Order: sequence, then structure tokens, then C-alpha cells
Amino acid sequence: MFSVPRPLAGPRRRIATALGVLGAALALTATTAGGATAAPQPDRDRVHVEPGEAYMGVGTRVHQGGPAGAPSLGALAPTGGVQGIDVSHWQGSINWTSVRGAGIQFAWMKATEGTTYKDPSFNTNYPAAYRAGVIRGAYHFARPNVSSGATQANYFVNNGGGWSRDNLTLPGVLDIEHNPYGAMCYGLSTTQMRSWINDFYNTYKSRTSRDVVIYTTASWWNTCTGNWTGMYSKSPLWVAHWTSASSPTIPSGFPTWTVWQYTSTGSVSGVSGNVDRNQFNGSRDRLLALANNT
Repeated sequence: MFSVPRPLAGPRRRIATALGVLGAALALTATTAGGATAAPQPDRDRVHVEPGEAYMGVGTRVHQGGPAGAPSLGALAPTGGVQGIDVSHWQGSINWTSVRGAGIQFAWMKATEGTTYKDPSFNTNYPAAYRAGVIRGAYHFARPNVSSGATQANYFVNNGGGWSRDNLTLPGVLDIEHNPYGAMCYGLSTTQMRSWINDFYNTYKSRTSRDVVIYTTASWWNTCTGNWTGMYSKSPLWVAHWTSASSPTIPSGFPTWTVWQYTSTGSVSGVSGNVDRNQFNGSRDRLLALANNT
């Protein structure tokens, strides 16, 4: 705290008072989401993770120095339009009815990682989101250095990553980002990485009839695939860019973004602590068209 040498007068005092009220209101909002204190989750916010513990955006945290590289956008966040979240076991128990009541229309949740790990909260979150009317989907955290893309796509589909035209199920997501366990590009050349992604894509489509959604960052994609344009007309892009800008920076090789993860430190009623917030690039009708492959 600091002392003010003399009282503010007139307009300056009214401005200071208004800012104080706004600050208190924002602080109250941050601590009452879901009826619980929205404090940072120590486990999720740490930089070091073990195999199986990965979640969307963890690679960016690791390679950009942890939570300091993932600012909360607060009032600057693009909270208009069609809003969604993504979750894993790090969010703990979720009240999906409260999530839907808070205006969240869609959610992707971690199903699998590599070839051996299934998220322990997936079997609870996936049907619960559906019952609450949240358009739900599953994602796979890629480990291109441990097996082929086809092997991981099959593991994903066999453990929750499938699809059905039921008006509330989105196509699966390939989460491919900075390696949180080692070298940024998993030790693969740009040619090898392109082949791996194609392998995953082709296998997933043959199993589900759907184009897999690709979650990535501009920096990872441009570096590790060499600005590849091979998915331009195939996969919808889910881009991670934690910024207060009005639109995200997208990887080379994609025409536009379909989903934008704009912060990793958002808050939503029904979820205790930090949660990734996302915006869909279009109306709810377009989101349903993505879900139903129409």
C-alpha cells in the first residue's frame, strides 16, 4: 500500500473512486465463480509435468516460462459470441449445469495422450456435459515421438474420441503443440512431422468419417511443420493465442481460425479455479453444423 500526500479533488477523486469500485467488483467475480474461490491451481500451473499430465496449452507454458507466459485477459477477453471451454482432470469436479447456465455452449475435454493414457475425468465429464446441453467433444494430446500417428488415432477413437450425429457431439481434436517433456518438435524433422499428422488425420477420418480439428499455436506449427499448407482444406483450426488483441495470430497454411483459445486463466461458474476459455468463429448454427457434419 502507499499513502497519498493530499486528498484528490473534483473529477480526479470521482475517477479514483470509480476505479476502486471496478477493481473490487472484478476481484469479487474472480473469487465467486462456481461458488468457490477461483485461486490458481498449483498442480496445473506448475511448469514441470510428467507423461500423462499434459493438457491444452501446457507446452506454451513450459516453453514460455510457465504462468507468467499465460496472462489472464480479464475484462479484455472476447466474451461475446459463442463461448466454450476445454478441460481435463486438472479442473476437478465440474458442475456442467452451472457451466451451461453461465453461457458456455461448447466444451472439448481431454480423452487420451500418447498410446497408454486416458484422462481419469473423461468418463464423467463427457456424458455430464451432454446431459447439461453443452455441445461436447474429445481431444487427444499428441506424442509424435512414441508411436505412429495411426496408432495414436486408433487409441483416441477406441477411448472416447469417436463421433456420432446426435446434435451435441463435436469432431475430435488433435492437440499438437510444444513438447512439454522435451525437444519442441519431438525430435522429428518437418517432413516427418507432416507425415505423422497426415497419418493421424487419415486414420481418424477412416474411423469416424470426420476431419479431425487441429489445436496448435502459430509458433509451433510454423517451426515444426515448416509452414505446411497440407491441412489447409482438411482440418478446422483451433488456434491458441493468449492475447488481448481482437483476433489471434494463425499459423501459416490455414485460411482462418475456427476456434480461438484466448486465455488459459479464465473463470466460469461451475469450474473451480483457472480454465481455458475459447471463442467459436461463427454463430451457434455454424457450431451445430460442425457438430453434425452438415
